[in-house]
Amino acid sequence: MDGFHVTIRTSASPLSGTFGRVWISLIGTLSESPPVRVEHCLLPGSAYTVVIKSKEEVGIVVLLKLRLEAQPGFPDLDWHCGDVQVRRSSEDPEVEVFPCHKWIRTADGNVELRNAKVCLKQKETLAILTNHRERDLQQKQQFIKWGTFVEGGPHCVDMSSVTALGPNFSYMRQRYPVNNVHYIKSFIERRTSWSSLQELETFFLFNGRENTIAKYVQAHWQEDAFFGYQCLNGCNPLCIRQIHNLSSNLSVTSEMVRPFLPEDSSLEQEMERGHVYLLDYEVLDQLPANTVNDKQTYLAAPLCLLHYNRQGELKPIAIQLQQAPGPQNPVFLPSDSAPDWLLAKMWVRNSDFQVHQLLSHFLRTHLIGEVCCTATLRQLPEIHPLHQLLMPHIRSTLQINIQARVTLLATKGVFDKSIACGLEAIPLLLARGTQRLRYSSLCVPDDIRVRGLEALPICYYAQDALRVWDALHRFVAGWIRLYYCNDEDVQHDCELQNWIGEIFTQGFLGLSHIGVPQSFQTAAEMCKFVTMVIFSCSALHAAVNFSQLDYNLWIPNSPAAMSRPPSQTKGSVSEEDIFSFLPEVNSSCHVLSVLSLLSQPAIDFVPLCHYNEWYFSSGATVNLVEGVRRELKMIAKDIADRNSQLELPYPYLSPDHIENSVTI
Repeated sequence: MDGFHVTIRTSASPLSGTFGRVWISLIGTLSESPPVRVEHCLLPGSAYTVVIKSKEEVGIVVLLKLRLEAQPGFPDLDWHCGDVQVRRSSEDPEVEVFPCHKWIRTADGNVELRNAKVCLKQKETLAILTNHRERDLQQKQQFIKWGTFVEGGPHCVDMSSVTALGPNFSYMRQRYPVNNVHYIKSFIERRTSWSSLQELETFFLFNGRENTIAKYVQAHWQEDAFFGYQCLNGCNPLCIRQIHNLSSNLSVTSEMVRPFLPEDSSLEQEMERGHVYLLDYEVLDQLPANTVNDKQTYLAAPLCLLHYNRQGELKPIAIQLQQAPGPQNPVFLPSDSAPDWLLAKMWVRNSDFQVHQLLSHFLRTHLIGEVCCTATLRQLPEIHPLHQLLMPHIRSTLQINIQARVTLLATKGVFDKSIACGLEAIPLLLARGTQRLRYSSLCVPDDIRVRGLEALPICYYAQDALRVWDALHRFVAGWIRLYYCNDEDVQHDCELQNWIGEIFTQGFLGLSHIGVPQSFQTAAEMCKFVTMVIFSCSALHAAVNFSQLDYNLWIPNSPAAMSRPPSQTKGSVSEEDIFSFLPEVNSSCHVLSVLSLLSQPAIDFVPLCHYNEWYFSSGATVNLVEGVRRELKMIAKDIADRNSQLELPYPYLSPDHIENSVTI
């Protein structure tokens, strides 16, 4: 008999070859062929064909088994297999492709591959393939387990080092040379306060001279209109919300703020018209503040009332620095002395820094991405359509977050050494932030509506986020339609239901008040959730991460810590006193050097909805990808046109600035 002609292809990357030898066998509907050893070196970009004969009839080949074996005397190198192609005979024009596109190690033992046809479990027609799906997930669940980073926060992958991830989930981010930390790091040993405004300006001149947004921030940081603009379009646009009633713990009266409202109106009327907004940092209340350079730092939990005026500006009109009203917790007003009002705004910015870093950034993008990645690996086999759609957007979160937990968020990391929310406060804040999460706040159309941002023409974050969300939502809906004919298909997909169930219990701790679905009854529910995951790990991350250096480089605009306690009376600070509240030089520079790295774009940057994965390059998915890319390109053009008319552009949600996943 002629036998099967099997071609093994090594990926083209220069490091993908191995000195090892490969054993291969075919698993068919009738029997399994005996393993055959490939007597060739597996060079990068090479293809070798072997003939596999079997005494027994194999039937239709449905699986392949590969095993990498080290050669005595040679280094044991991992092998990156591209795919394996099978023909029934040398003349057979029909080729069955078994994709691999992953690293295989000698320690992996037998690795099974199946053909490229995407399939839901309930649509499988062969028991052998159903069993393979189940076996594959059982193996993954042994390798990928749930762990706990902080009690009361989303669970995470149970690994404490990147090497434990293995070669298929670790990667090297290719950076441009980081020149912009040279002048920052030269201050890193100086454990004293900034002596004057002039000293800060000299420091900024060296580090911010090429950053047009940072220069704008430095020029305008004391202005009320710019303070309000930052709440909408700065690196944390997720806190501000429209209010129609004052909360009982805010000691603001209508009389108090009358001078800052239109003459023919009142606070009640302005709230009714939807012109009043609130920043409330209640989540920070009573958190223990860190000790930096052996000195106590301080935290506030401010409430800040803002008004959208007839000139199209959003301005703060009242700031209360602590949650509990009382004589030692005055309400600061724009009519107070300039140092009092400026310092009150700096306290709000300091609180915003803590919430931005740990909740808007780490919790809402990094941790949610990791939860979804961990559940995807454990509950969705690679042949599942949702596994294929999501992995390019979430794969890197495992490595990034493991690195963050062992460096930035660990002893001697930047939070421990330089930020007011240190190691004692982090677990408390993440647990509170998790409790206060709402599914509606993770879904852009709901979030923009609930917070009343659609009424603000100067909220570019809201405008751009809605357009990107809508484009992603249409793309995801099209993808789902390829594989799910109706809602019953969604309901009967037990792998999908296990996936969302695990995300609900492990990521959102089974807290039903958050509103995350525990199961999917309709394709529409599934589509919304998947869009949320992709948006959070791409667009939202771009908005809250790559804006950081722009808004933090001028240190007084976003102090990471405050060296003196919040004022309990008015008139107690002078202009010179303001700078004594700022963090000391070395801790300021430690924070900025980290933010410089985090804000750095990668050389190997993959823009939103650009895919390197093999399965996006053929079949019906190609049209979907081309369609969403066209739409995103149009959005990018519109944003560029708008930004060209603005004194201060908002570039962060332009699709050509959005990375496909969290890679930093």
